[in-house]
Amino acid sequence: MIENWDEFFAPYQQAVDELKVKLKGIRKQFRQESLHTPIEFVTGRVKPKDSILAKARLRNISIDRLETDMQDIAGLRIMCQFVDDIHEVVRLLRNRHDIHIIEERDYITNNKESGYRSYHVVLEYPVQLIAGEKKILVEIQIRTLSMNFWATIEHSLNYKYQGKFPEDINVRLQRAAEAAFQLDEEMSQIRVEIQEAQRLFSHNKGYQEENGKK
Repeated sequence: MIENWDEFFAPYQQAVDELKVKLKGIRKQFRQESLHTPIEFVTGRVKPKDSILAKARLRNISIDRLETDMQDIAGLRIMCQFVDDIHEVVRLLRNRHDIHIIEERDYITNNKESGYRSYHVVLEYPVQLIAGEKKILVEIQIRTLSMNFWATIEHSLNYKYQGKFPEDINVRLQRAAEAAFQLDEEMSQIRVEIQEAQRLFSHNKGYQEENGKK
């Protein structure tokens, strides 16, 4: 049994905090170069104790094997504007030398039966502790804003129905997932126009703020 959960969670929280800073740094670099950033925003969390224990019971994971058998105790989510941005983020992660990717799961090309779409990357991240280096498993979910909207709603319904959706809810969720995917497809078709409009908006906003200070 884990006697001190705060001590157990500490390196996971450190991994989440450090990776959030690094990913936001990538976004900042793109913006400083006046380039489209594939990262819209980043969130992160450490899975709560109750959720860990519930998943361990469901998956038959013993407590002494949590660090090796549970991949999402530390989790981050990267939001993107376009589907192509997801693949760019994955490429950026693959090229980094401070992480080691151990698994990729493409639920965009091969979406789940429920309609769920996202790209999951499981990696090892070295956290520097007083006692030395500790490698932490981290799961990063990369998805568009519309994919995230669907997944958030599905997660809430899943909590209510414990995964056993009424048939009409299940059908509507699948339709909504397809609609979200079609939205991403349509936005990708006019990506160039959207990005140009965003650049013009940002330039005009910066000009107004600069003149307002004078």
